[in-house]
Parts: sequence; structure tokens; C-alpha cells
Amino acid sequence: MALSSQKPASTAHAASRGARASRSSLRGSHRAQASRQNGQATPNAAAAANPAPVEVGCMDTILSERDACGVGFIASLEGKRTHKTVSDALRACGCMEHRGACSADNDSGDGAGIMTQIPWKLLNVWAAENGLAEMADGEVGVGMIFLPKDHVDKCKALAEEKAIAEGFEVVGWRAVPVDESIVGQYAKVTLPHIEQMFVKKAGVTGADLERELFVVRKSMEQAALASGNDSIAENFYVCNISCKTIVYKGMLRSAVVGEFYLDLKNEDYESAFSIYHRRFSTNTNPKWPLAQPMRMLGHNGEINTLLGNLNWTASKQATFSDEVWEGRESEMMPLCTSSASDSANLDRLAEFLIKSGRPIEEVIMLLVPEAYRNHPEMTEEYPEAADFYEYWEGLQEGWDGPALLVFSDGDKIGAHLDRNGLRPARFWRTSDNMIYVASEVGVLGDVITNAKNIVRKGRLGPGHILLADIENGTFKEHKEVISELASAKPYREWLDTVRKLKDLNPGKYVETSQIETETCLQLQTAHGYGQEDVQLIIESMAANGIEPTFCMGDDVPLAALSDRPQMISDYFKQRFAQVTNPPIDPLREGLVMSLEMRVGAKGNMLAAGAEAVNGQVILNSPVLIEPELEVLQADSELNTKTLPMFFKGGDLKSAVDKLCADAEEAVKAGAKLLVLSDRVTELNSDEVAIPSLLAVGAVHHHLIAQGLRTQSSIVADTAQAFSTHHCAVLVGYGASGVCPWLALETCRQWREAPRTVTLMQRGKLPDVTVVECQHNFRKALNKGLLKIISKIGISLLSSYHGAQIFEAYGLGPEVINTSFKGSVSRVGGLSMDELAKESISLWEKGAAADSIKKIENYGALNSRPGLDYHGNNPEMAKLLHKAVREGEDDLYSVFKEHVDNRQGIVLRDFMEFDTGREAIAVEEVEPAIKIMERFCTGGMSLGAISRETHEVIAIAMNRIGGMSNSGEGGEDIVRFNPMQDVDGDGNSPTFSYLKGLKNGDSARSAIKQVASGRFGVTPQFLMEASQIEIKVAQGAKPGEGGQLPGKKVSPYIAKLRRSKPGVPLISPPPHHDIYSIEDLAQLIHDLHHINRQAKVSVKLVAEVGIGTVASGVAKANADVIQISGHDGGTGASPVSSIKHCGGPTEMGVAETHKTLVENGLRERVTLRADGGLRSGRDVLMMAALGADEYGFGTVAMVAAGCIMARVCHTNNCPVGVASQREELRARFPGTPEHVANFMLFVGEEVRQEMAALGVRSLDELIGRLDWLKTKKQPTKTQALDLSYLTTLPSNGDIEQRSSERRVSIPHDNGPMLEDELLKQAQSAIDSQGEVTIDSDIINTDRSFGAFLGGKIAKRYGDRDFKGAVNVNLTGSAGQAFGAMIVEGLNISLVGEANDYVGKGMGGGSISIAPPPGSPFDAGEQSIAGNTCLYGATGGKLFVNGRAGERFAVRNSLAEAVVEGVGDHALEYMTGGCVVCLGSAGRNIAAGMTGGLGYFYDKDNKLAARVNGEIVKLQTVHTKAGKAKLRSMVEEHVQRTGSAFGQTILDNFDTEVENFIMLYPPSEANTPEVTDDAVTEEVEESVTVQAK
Repeated sequence: MALSSQKPASTAHAASRGARASRSSLRGSHRAQASRQNGQATPNAAAAANPAPVEVGCMDTILSERDACGVGFIASLEGKRTHKTVSDALRACGCMEHRGACSADNDSGDGAGIMTQIPWKLLNVWAAENGLAEMADGEVGVGMIFLPKDHVDKCKALAEEKAIAEGFEVVGWRAVPVDESIVGQYAKVTLPHIEQMFVKKAGVTGADLERELFVVRKSMEQAALASGNDSIAENFYVCNISCKTIVYKGMLRSAVVGEFYLDLKNEDYESAFSIYHRRFSTNTNPKWPLAQPMRMLGHNGEINTLLGNLNWTASKQATFSDEVWEGRESEMMPLCTSSASDSANLDRLAEFLIKSGRPIEEVIMLLVPEAYRNHPEMTEEYPEAADFYEYWEGLQEGWDGPALLVFSDGDKIGAHLDRNGLRPARFWRTSDNMIYVASEVGVLGDVITNAKNIVRKGRLGPGHILLADIENGTFKEHKEVISELASAKPYREWLDTVRKLKDLNPGKYVETSQIETETCLQLQTAHGYGQEDVQLIIESMAANGIEPTFCMGDDVPLAALSDRPQMISDYFKQRFAQVTNPPIDPLREGLVMSLEMRVGAKGNMLAAGAEAVNGQVILNSPVLIEPELEVLQADSELNTKTLPMFFKGGDLKSAVDKLCADAEEAVKAGAKLLVLSDRVTELNSDEVAIPSLLAVGAVHHHLIAQGLRTQSSIVADTAQAFSTHHCAVLVGYGASGVCPWLALETCRQWREAPRTVTLMQRGKLPDVTVVECQHNFRKALNKGLLKIISKIGISLLSSYHGAQIFEAYGLGPEVINTSFKGSVSRVGGLSMDELAKESISLWEKGAAADSIKKIENYGALNSRPGLDYHGNNPEMAKLLHKAVREGEDDLYSVFKEHVDNRQGIVLRDFMEFDTGREAIAVEEVEPAIKIMERFCTGGMSLGAISRETHEVIAIAMNRIGGMSNSGEGGEDIVRFNPMQDVDGDGNSPTFSYLKGLKNGDSARSAIKQVASGRFGVTPQFLMEASQIEIKVAQGAKPGEGGQLPGKKVSPYIAKLRRSKPGVPLISPPPHHDIYSIEDLAQLIHDLHHINRQAKVSVKLVAEVGIGTVASGVAKANADVIQISGHDGGTGASPVSSIKHCGGPTEMGVAETHKTLVENGLRERVTLRADGGLRSGRDVLMMAALGADEYGFGTVAMVAAGCIMARVCHTNNCPVGVASQREELRARFPGTPEHVANFMLFVGEEVRQEMAALGVRSLDELIGRLDWLKTKKQPTKTQALDLSYLTTLPSNGDIEQRSSERRVSIPHDNGPMLEDELLKQAQSAIDSQGEVTIDSDIINTDRSFGAFLGGKIAKRYGDRDFKGAVNVNLTGSAGQAFGAMIVEGLNISLVGEANDYVGKGMGGGSISIAPPPGSPFDAGEQSIAGNTCLYGATGGKLFVNGRAGERFAVRNSLAEAVVEGVGDHALEYMTGGCVVCLGSAGRNIAAGMTGGLGYFYDKDNKLAARVNGEIVKLQTVHTKAGKAKLRSMVEEHVQRTGSAFGQTILDNFDTEVENFIMLYPPSEANTPEVTDDAVTEEVEESVTVQAK
């Protein structure tokens, strides 16, 4: 077979799809033609006769491997092949070793490799030596193949057979020379035999040969899978087979790639480009094939939407048709598989599209598109790009997630960044036309020596691409690339066939209720609504337009454990981002997000044109109101079919099967939209509604299996959607739209109710109309959907669509396989019949009552007697108060009996111990004091709770030898020293508001928390830690940031947090220095560097895949891993987050422990459990599941006096536990003794229970999952399967080394540059004198300054050092340059820096300038990376060049001058001052509540780039404002030699008029700002510009 030629990029777009180069004939068995009907692509004839296999993605398999990396490329625009290109790539890869990781043997790398041109010079030497003819470039294909060592000959024969069958001649095989001695122990176990296969085909060259080699490889892979030999199926792997490129990779450290592959050291190995890659896998046993580069791509990042992408790719396979394949498309399928990594799957789809004739840059941009809405620069400079992106949205969902992609097809090499700019990417060009791209600068160590040759330095911005074409010798940056792509085809014309929903002229909101009140109550009851659902959720959203907030976590039974029927959506928990990828910030960075959806058919994306998207309708949001649904149902182009969702006689399964069959029939008949509806106006007791989620999922998967899914969309017209979670699961399992008809009717009925009218008249409720309340409800749903998709790090709802990013708890295999294929459900649960009983029970309750006056209150949120049981209930609080205040064992026994005999609410309540041992005397068990050393309290911030509560808990934990946690928000330095002024009555003048104190007490929190807001995190704060906790996620709201209401930000709290009193404080959802696992490793490195005595812990939240994440955290050198459960407490959180996010603590702890053991990492870390622990039994359960330490959160607050009023979020706590109001704090009843008594009671309970189990120490018990067994089943199902919690790790390891782990020393960063510099600085530090030190620095010198800063801070605090340590550096600084420095430490760098400059700096100064003699304009070049000054609390930064994204994010008090910034500058800033002398990206000052910004705006473009939600803009007109600006620019010039800064000073009176000042309301009365009349005038002009 020979396949059609791909045309050169310059002509491929314009040429007719029918005009093709001549090609050789096909064998008859492969002949087939594509068929078309009505302009829409239909499955081609071959596919119809022999349908391609449809493989649905499996979330469990996907989550077993996660990764991140360092990546880059080197390319000669002149196409010069040299060995230096290869050797430089190997050196660069080696200089990013810190971005990778190793297995538990510390030697087997997670993966590294390079892609180059085929080294024909080297290979032809081999050919000559072996009597073979010389091989010509582009005429011979080379396959780099991994062969299982036990089946080498069989696999070679298989490969030859498939090549020959496709008409190829096998030229020969070459054993690739390798040095196996340098391979690590773990990697050696799976080390393949590696050979190169050479093939050619007469008359076929270039692009035609590339395409045919692709067919050969697919044929080989399928033959290996069908071989019946597991070893061959699993281990036969073709790295690539090409006539242009070759990939050398393996499970290696980057430093030894060139040592392992001897070819790479051979001077004859020459190439004009080289892509290099270093992998960090969260798994310890990664596979050789998963190393990168892949065949087309090197990927640094994570695809968050992978399961959806796999399912949609499977759905589209039947429509793929292009004449270049001559009917053989089905033979290429499946393209993607769950068993491959996200990078490999993206590579597979990209490869197929490229081989189908699409230019590589087009493929990359349509798969990972730029955010094109709200983009001022695009609108101004390349508006045609928006049409390109909008067109492809209709055919290809985005592969969404943080990503730096480097790619090559052998002729072009490029790099592309995700829409959010979440990975670092720097590039530079030299005068000899070499292009360099890397995750870091400095990888070649030549920033100084090569300075005169560097003509351009830049960075990839969010969504940007760059492209080097070595065939034509051109280099293009983003605007040129995307403009050419967008202009190549008439995308705007093609989009004329796409309608927006408003084009269909839908009506407005329904203005009156449509159902009788009693009928509405019946329907609400029948569909599972409770009183709290209606009043606290629906009515609250209708009134306020936002999702309601609640507090104290979720302490009711899981849906499967509850005695009452639940809606099916309650069995699903939303997944969320942690560590391996970041959540997105929907509040401050929502401009990159979109809720747009399409309904209608998706055509053949290989045949781009108007017909492929014809008739589609764009929805601004999936949430539809009734008139909008009606116009979609009536649209002739959509040919909508409405299918009722009901079942009779209890036979739910048959009804679902019939619904699927009806849907299939409708689609085959031409329906491009299916509406699945449970809408009725009266309740029919004989017809029960099928749960809409079950119906949508079943139809979605049925149509995928039939190859019909892309031919029709699904809309759910359902009563069972009144919350953000309900809408999210429906979209996540396939619905393109949701019409929540009963919830909308509920809004109307509420507004018309006399009680509502009265409350509005009294001013107790917002006065909204019937229309406005429905609008508010939809607005709240939309906001909630943005929040939910942002939690997993997804920006586009269209990418979330069908992605199934949930875990099921309590649904059995029958239900999962019917509607939720690929979803994880690890504890079994309800069958279809049992699910039917739940639905029937609710339906009968609604139908039975002739007259319902109000719906039932289930008590899901508020604890009420007789309703849903709450673990934290008022009776429990009273019993505990009595026990801890009187200190009597028998009173604690009453509390213990209450807790132990509670209704089952968590998984451990259905388990018991069976050690098989005889009981022993309690005296033989380790003492309580040893047990209590393992206790700690949760990270409750000072601000969320009162000063009294915070300090009482800390004192108590220090008394018992445990640890308290500062939470986020900092800590008063007065707490760092033990008390020495306590009188005989237990009172201290220093802590006058506390009672029951003792001399020697310490209120210091041993664990200091570093959260995303970095509030109060100063160098001194970190140096006062015994342990530093990185809070990646919080159990009650994982994937979200924290918020402290303004009324809780008292002057004292504001002082600690370096903010303004009364101004709300928000922690961003992501840590802006943790976008990946290697970023977390860097933060851990920072913290180990500043405080080498403190352990570093990482707080995670239970979810499926947490074990894999935890393995990565262990490999990143964390000392402690904490697993919190979904039931964790909180001061405030959206209701849907409390109820529907996060998994059970038991599952998280067990999975983490077992995965760490299986990967040989268990001894590296201490494992801590934290989630709803209340008693000694809870401690013992967590110990058996694998936990070494145990955290108490809510119950510690109860011991301190909390009465569970559940009003934490209101600042009205009646006993002052969670309030900042002084009159309420005065009521605080707690003492340290109360909390200490509770801990002692628990410790003694643990001893007594261990004695009964025959266990002498916790060391004996920890990790003994085999000592646990199921003791009972919940009432609604007998199929709950807890075997995962009772099974030892697969290697059978029985844990008995916990105490050794706990006392191990913290991980060490190894020798650092600052170790040497400290010797020179020590005398000046001791004497507060002055010293100047000169040194070189390289990119592997990371966190520079933190160690010196910590030494000073420990002795003098953040600001009190009176000396000066001046460090002058030359070179390329590694990540986190100048992090956590303090006053008196001044660092000057000539060269360049990477990400996180000045992170957490508390004082001192940093200056960065380019090398002397650099030919480029400093102000136009990037010399500092992303996220500079993150969390800075003081100091000054001067950058003579541009910085990247998120400059000064969460800056509190630092001042800076920089000559240009990227997107999101000044985000969440609460203080300080930033001067920007160059251009800025978009979304400036989002969430900025303090500080000032001065921006040079000569071209008047700034206004459109500012987020005006909070800040105001004005000219710099006040005397103080001008003086501040001048002084900062003067210091900038003095420190960096800035030429442009000098120009501004020379013409200051003129140039000052080109500056715009940004300021938030908190700064309105400062001298720099005040001049109201001018402010108003300028604000008006700025508003006009923005419009």
C-alpha cells in the first residue's frame, strides 16, 4: 500500500482536498472509499463493515501514573547537522535533573530522552561495516524498538512480517549499543532489549513514507496485542519509526542518557535539532515506554480532561475519513487507550491528525487551544485567530491542563504553552541562528560567555506557540503562526452555519408559576428534595445569585451508609486537583474560562469545512430555561427527539435499556439533539422517573459503543437538578445542557409565596422579581459550575463535558457498567434493583399524600433530633465538655459510649478488629505519653478561630508532647518564647485573656502552615517551626481557596497577615508556585533550605489516585504526608464543596500506605491521618490502615469550648471560639487543661483497646489492614465491599517501623552554594557588621538566599538585623532566587533568573541585570521568570528586563521595579508598591486589595488589560505619588543600570504623564492617591477607553 502525500504547509491549506499526488496501487483487500451524506461525514464503508474497536477510558488506570517534567529543544534554523546540537541537548537535560525524580533505589530515573534527526552519518558507517548499501535521508525508515528480552526473536519476526505485508523491504536490524551498568536497580528489572529496524519501500519517500511507516507501526502494535503472549503484548514497544526522526529514551536519569546510549557520545551522531525531556513520575515503577519524548511530542504537564478526551476520541473514530487513508482508517483504531499516559495519548491523536495531512502547528493549536475570549491583544492585533479557535471548538474538545509541549515532525520544531501559562517556557536566539527553548534558563551555563551572541530572549506566554522551520530556515513567534493558520481557510465563512442560541429567538423567563403549589410539593418530595435543599440552597441562590456558604464540614452518613433514600448524584464525589496539577482561580482568572457548549452533530474533523459544523447551536451556558429548551426542541436543523425518562413495575434496568435503544433509533433517523425528560405537571404513581443522571450516562455510553455519539447531543430536562453538583455530574457524564425545570418552578413559587413577599417588604430579603429570582438561580449555578471545573484545573466546560471526573461511593458494578463506564467505584454498593427501590420510595412518598403542606426536613446540614445523624452533634459536645472540664474517666466513658454506638456514618463504623491475639494487661502497653506524641491538631487559622482558641490548643498540645498547627495566617512573635510571668492563679500579663496557665507553657505552634495565600509566612515564622506544613488541599473544600470575611479581619489579624483591617482576604485556589509535582519538590526544597531542622509535611485530601500522588510527594522529599478526609471541618465553604468533594479518610490513608509500601517509599515518610477523628477507636482504625500520626480538628475545638452552633462563617460564635468580636471572645470558656484532658483520655483509651487486642505498641498495629474485617452492612445494600481496607499491600509487607520513621532527621538538600558563602558571612552576621561576597551561580543553585536569610532571621527576626551582607552574583540563578531573604541581605545578579524570584522575601534587596555587552534591548527581553515576589512580606526587587506571569501575586509589602510583566500581575496584592516600565499582559490587579501599582502606558492600552473589579485607575498627579515613583525609578537605575529608567528620570516631568496608577479602595486616602477631582475625571476617561 502507498498512501497520499501531504502537501507542503505553504500550499496544503489552499489546495483542494481532491487534488492529490499520484500514489501506488493498494491491495484489493484494503480498498474502500469514504461515503458522505447530506454534507455530514458518516462512518466510512470499511468502518461500517469492520467497525473499529471502541475502548472507553478507565479512570482507575489513568490515575495509576501521573507525571511532570523538564523539557526543551535546540534547533539550527540553517539546518546544520552537528554533534554539538546533540551534546548540548544532553547537557541541558542534565541541568534539569532536579525537575525529574528517581525510584526508591535513588538511581532509576523516572525517564529521560532525546529526539533528533536520524543520524545517517553514524548509521551509514554501521551499514558499510555490515555490507549494506548507503541509506539516504527520507528514503529509509528507522524503527527504534524496545523488545522483551525473553522474546526478542519472536518480536523481530512479528515486526518483519507486518512490514513485509505492507510491501516493505527489511534492510536490516541493528542492536543499539548501550551500557547496562549505569541503569538503576529498579529500571534494570524491566530493561528491554533495544534494536533499530531499517525498512524501505520502492518509490515511496518523504511524507508518503512517513504515513506508510505509521500504518506499519499500528499493524505491529495490534499484532503484539493479539499475540496471546502477555510479555510481548505488554513489552513490545516502538519508540518511533520514521524516515526523519529518531527517539532515544529510557528509564534513566537525565545525566546518564548519553552514558547509556553509546551512540549519543559518538561524534558522528549529528542532527540539526534535538528535543530533550526529563520526567518526574509520581509512581516509583514507571515503565520504559512512558519516558519521553514521544513520537511527535515532549510534554511537561498533565491533561486533566483525559478520560473525556479518550471517550470523545473513541466516539469520533467512526467519523474519521480522509482519502489519504484510502478506506483504512478503521485499521488505525483505537488511537488512544487508558493504559497509555496522558502525554502518550495526546501524542497518538496528534500523530494521526498530522499523518492525515494537517500541519503540525495547526494540530497542536486545535488540540490545546489558546483562550480567545476576553483577549485585548488578540482583538487588537490578530482578531482572525478567534474564528480559528471557535471553529475547531465545534469539532474538537480541548485537551485541558497545564502543558508545555515541544514538538517536531522532522521538518518543523516548536513549543506551545497551555491557555493558562501554567508551565515555565523560556527561549533565546543567537546570532548564528540557533533557537533554544527550555523549562529553565541557564541549562547550558553560557549566559555570560555567550552574552554578545544572544539577540533575543523571551518567554512563551499563555496559549502561545513558536515555530522553527529548519526546512525553510524561518522562525515565527505566536502572532505570526496563529495569524497564518487562521487566514489559511475561511473559518469566518464556515462559522456562518453555526448559530448562537439567541439566534433562535427564545422567549424570556417564565413569569408565573406553572404548577399548583401542592403538586409542586409532591414533585419535590418525589424527586428527593428536602426542606434544606429548598430553603438553604434553591431559595438562597434565587435571592442572592450565589451558592450558599456553610461551615463545620460534612458529618452525616455517606449516601450509601444512610438509612434514607438519596439522589443518585449524592453517590458521587467530585475529583479535584492537588500537586500534579493546579486548580484554576474562577474568581480572579475567570477570563480564561468558559461555560460555552455546543449542541448538534460534529462532523468529520479530517474534512474541515462548513458542513462539519453545520447546524450546531452555541449555548452560553449549559443551564437552560424553559423557553430556550423549547426553541431547541422545535429547531428543524437539529431535528430534536424528546424521550421520556420513566420506568414501571420496579424494572429500572429494562427501562434504561429501552431508553438507550430509543435513543439509538432516533439518532439513526437523523436526530442531532436528544432531550431526555422527566417533566410532568401531575404525579403519576405508576410511572417513576428514571434518575436523570443514570439515564444520561446510559445513553451517552450506549451511543459511544454504537459509534453514534458525535452525531447527536444530549440535553437533560430534569427535576433532579437544583444544585451546582447536580449540573456538574450531568455535564460530566454527557449532557450538553440541563433544564432544571422543577428548580425553576420552585424559584417562582418561592417568589410568589406570601411569606416571601412579607419578608421582602420588611427588608429581610432582597427585593427581586419572579424573573430576577430565576436569573439569580441560573447565575449561581453558572458560578458554581465554574468553581467545580476549576477545582480539577479545567478551564473549559466543553472539555469537562463527558470527562467523568468523579468517584462513586456506594454504586455497584451493574450500575457503573450501565451508565458510568470507566468511573471508579471501589466499595461496591447498590444494584439497579436497589437503586430502583430508592427511586420508588421517594416517588411513593410524594404520591401518597393527598395534601402536602411542606416537604420533609432531612437534616443534612443542620443537626436536628430524629433527622440525619451528625457526628458532631450538640449532645456529643455536652458530654465532652463535662468530661474534659471535670477530668473524670467515667465521664469520658459516657462520651466514648456515645461515639462508639453512633449510627454508622463513615466506613470505619462498619469495621472491627480481629487480631487473633489474647488480651494482655494494660500495664504491658506503651504509656499514653508515647501515644500522645503522635497527636496533632488540624490547621485552624488564627482569624477563622479566635486568638483564645488558637493559643489554648497550642499550649495544650505542647504540654502533652504533641503538635498544634498554626493554620494559615501567621503567628504573633510573642508566642515564640515560653511563658515566664504566670502567677499562682494561672494568669499571665502577656496572655491576659487566657486562664489556667503555667510557667514554662508555650503558645508556639510546632507546625507552621504554608497555604496558598502565604498570609503571615515570613522567614522568622518559618524558622520558628518544628515542622512546616504545605497545605495543598483542605478536606471541606479541596481545590478551592480560603476566604476570611472582612468582619473577621480585625486590626490584630490584619497586622499578622500584612493586610488592611476590614478588607476580606482570599487565598487563591492554587499555590502559585505549585503547578506540578516538580514545583512542589521545589517548594519543599525551599523550606528544607531555610530551616534544615524542620520537617516538611504536605497536606493532601483523600480521593482516588491519592496513593500515586503521595508517592510523588515522597519522591519530592517530603518528610510527612497528611491525608484528610471529605468530612474535615471548615470555617466557611460552599455547600456543594462540603457535601460533594473529597473521599473518605479511610480510603485515602489505606491507598496511600499501600502504594508507598508497594513502591518502596514507605520508610521515607511519616503518614498522618486527619478527618473526623473523635476517639481512641478512631486512632486505632487509622493506625491499622497505615497512619503513624493522628490529627484532631473539630473535636479539639469542642474540647476548647465549641458548642457546635455552626455559625463560624458569620463571626457570631456565641462562645467566642470562632469569632473576632471582642464581646464574644470574652465568653470563651476553655483552658489548656480541657484540651490536654481530652488528649489524655484518648491516649488512655488507645492503651486499653490495644491491651484488649493483645497489642503492646502502635508500631505493632500500624499497617495491619489484615487485622480489620467488615462487621455489618448498611440497611440499603448488602453489597458494600470493604475488602480494599482489609487487604495488605501486594508485596505483603507488615509494617513495624513507625517509631523509627517519626524520629528520622529531615530530608537534606545536599551541599549548597550558600554553605560556602555562610563561612564568609558568618562574622558579619554575628557582629551585625558588613561584608561583600562575589560568586558565580548556575541554574542548579536553587533557593539561593533562603539559607542565609534563615540564619539571620533566627537570630534577629525579619527586620532587626543592623548589618549588611552584600552578595554579588554572576550567571543564571536557579528557581526561587532570593527566596525568604531578610533585611540586611542584599543580592545582586548579573545574568538571568528563573521562576519564583523573591518568593516569600521579608526584607533586603534583589537586583537583576543582563550581562554587559548584551546586544538586545534589556527592556524588551525576559530575564526573570514567573510568579516573582509571591507572598513577599518586605524588601525590594529591581529587574532590568521583563518578568513572566503573575508578578507580585499575593505580595504584601515588597516594592519592585520591573521593565515588563505578563498576565495576572499584582493579583491578590495586599500591600507594597510595583512600578512597571514596560508593557503588561491582561488581567492586571485582579483581587488586589492593598498597595499601589504604577504602569507606563504611553500607548494607552492599559485600561483594557486591568481587572477593574476592585482597583481604580488615575494619572500620577499628587506630589507624594510623583515622589514615590521617582525614588523607586532612581534606585532601579542605580542598582541595575537601566537605560530606559534613566530616560524616564532625564525627562521625568514629561514621562510621568505616561504613567497610570492603580489603587484599591483601601489606599484611596493615602498621600500618593488623594486628589478626588482629578481622580474622577481620569476614571471617566479610562472607562471610555475600556469600552
